[in-house]
Amino acid sequence: MFDKILIANRGEIACRIIKTAKRLGIATVAVHSDADADALHVEMADEAVRIGPAPATESYLVTEAIIEAARQTGAQAVHPGYGFLSERAAFCEALEAEGIVFIGPKPRAIEAMGDKITSKKIAAEAGVSTVPGHMGLIADADEAATIAGQIGFPVMIKASAGGGGKGMRIAWNEAEARDGFERSKSEAASSFGDDRIFIEKFVEQPRHIEIQVLADAHGNCIHLGERECSIQRRNQKVIEEAPSPFLDEETRAAMGEQAVALARAVDYQSAGTVEFIVDKDRNFYFLEMNTRLQVEHPVTELVTGLDLVEQMIRVAAGEKLAFRQEDIELDGWAIESRVYAEDPVRGFLPSIGRLTRYRPPAELRTDDLAVRNDTGVFAGAEISMFYDPMIAKLCTWAPTRVAAIDAMSDALDAFVIDGIAHNIPFLSSLMAHPRWRDGRLTTNFIAEEYPDGFASPQPDEEARHTLAAISLSVELIRKDRLDRHAGRIAPHSGRLGEDWVVKLGGDYFDMRVAEPRPGERWSMSVTLEEGQPVFVETGFRLGDVLWTGTVDGQAVVAQIRPETNGVRIDWRGHQVIAHVMQPHVARLEGLMPEKAMADTSRQLLCPMPGLVVSLAVEVGQSVQAGQTLAVIEAMKMENVLRAERDGTISVIHAEVGDSLAVDAVILEFE
Repeated sequence: MFDKILIANRGEIACRIIKTAKRLGIATVAVHSDADADALHVEMADEAVRIGPAPATESYLVTEAIIEAARQTGAQAVHPGYGFLSERAAFCEALEAEGIVFIGPKPRAIEAMGDKITSKKIAAEAGVSTVPGHMGLIADADEAATIAGQIGFPVMIKASAGGGGKGMRIAWNEAEARDGFERSKSEAASSFGDDRIFIEKFVEQPRHIEIQVLADAHGNCIHLGERECSIQRRNQKVIEEAPSPFLDEETRAAMGEQAVALARAVDYQSAGTVEFIVDKDRNFYFLEMNTRLQVEHPVTELVTGLDLVEQMIRVAAGEKLAFRQEDIELDGWAIESRVYAEDPVRGFLPSIGRLTRYRPPAELRTDDLAVRNDTGVFAGAEISMFYDPMIAKLCTWAPTRVAAIDAMSDALDAFVIDGIAHNIPFLSSLMAHPRWRDGRLTTNFIAEEYPDGFASPQPDEEARHTLAAISLSVELIRKDRLDRHAGRIAPHSGRLGEDWVVKLGGDYFDMRVAEPRPGERWSMSVTLEEGQPVFVETGFRLGDVLWTGTVDGQAVVAQIRPETNGVRIDWRGHQVIAHVMQPHVARLEGLMPEKAMADTSRQLLCPMPGLVVSLAVEVGQSVQAGQTLAVIEAMKMENVLRAERDGTISVIHAEVGDSLAVDAVILEFE
């Protein structure tokens, strides 16, 4: 076993690897860029070495810097995590030349499976079913359009060295094939330093299901079941689960056998993942093999009881697998939600800045429930524009799928993040979606169910009862505290009013409260309009961000943040502003005019903090609706900004290379 390893990564995966290494008694070395000097993985490791400036191309992607850090610290092995150098055969070879062990597969396997064109040929030879497509290199957009037409639309345009949804586009016609080829080629070059592109048939109504494999250097190779990864946005996974609610035992076994066959074909040694596209009839086709640890590996760990990082380390140290295929059993159900620094109500655009408050739910493990949070940040940490927007991976486990989903809903409600926008409201909304809960999934789920983007869901009658009751309890607790203030001119009567009006968003609800009982835990009976009374109990204190208690006997955890003359409540994906007032105040407020919003219809605003990659227009140019105006890069993704209507460009305020803030004016129309 190794005495010291270096982690050639950052963020949550670096922290995750350090935890296992410490449990095994292995010393750890962290590397960091200037932007990560105060990062959590740097604090957790036994040693830390600076490797360069903030951009990944000048730090985490510099092989020489990583090797020099290993030399300086005497690290015997390097774990690459995922992303960055994790699937670079040249990096593995460079380590081996220095006598440093790469904790992962051998260069041949990385090279063979890292090239999507080569990997599909090997898969076909190994008897693995593959998707029809053109596996040769494509020279230009014209050839791409011709090949796509021959295969038959729709097609998937992919970067050969791609991953994580980058360098990937779906084309439904010739024009989209041309544009998709150019965009994929550009993203592939900037993300992977390899702009080779290939095209394959796009399987409609697909599911994305992957098989985890594990192999050693002694000829042993097994699979650890599957993960369902169909909930994706822009080809980036959002929610994963293990096992899949779609597979039967026969399909699971067949997919596992083919995944193992592919791993054996390239003499795979380590943990790896074979990804498949599965159609509605459970026909499955090889997609790609990721020769590294997957982001979503925790769900497999939760249902198998194995530590995949530990297994990777042991295999790299020359040990045999301590178990056989028949020893692997899947226990219960696990779900992972990727918590991203992105604003779901603004088209999921990246959000950067400082985490002014970061309080994840408590981790636990019992016989019928587990909550796990893999993270690389803390309160006060900064989310940088230079790296992936992931904040954390929140996982839950329970004996059944429904119980695991309910546990995830509760955990998301208790996950407090302030300072930046994040996607927790969207994740919470997904957990309540009937189609998700039924397991009726495809990779088009988000596009189909949220065609116009995400907006905070409108609360139904039951949710209105809950939200109104919470807001009223908070206001009564606040008013009681003021009434009991020692500096009052007149003593408190000890009585709170019975009739109130709660304004949720733009709707007013008459409410009556009976028998409010102050104390360590408040309790009251609340009636919303003409409905049945509900009993409310809570231990909420002013200043708390979490409201915990019961509403009509149901446990509730909601987040409370102060607003002008009211509070904002975040619960189950709902984000509502609540104002509690006396009836006569509500009548007067209803007469107040609403403030008009500023007119920005003649401006193109930057939707996220990012870098101007290109400007496709000039002053005086006429443009049509849908025409590309500019390309903004943020967190390693290119975002194309298009004209919403016909018009003429009057002023351009930005230049290529400018770093823009949210809502910065890029250009104006006449």
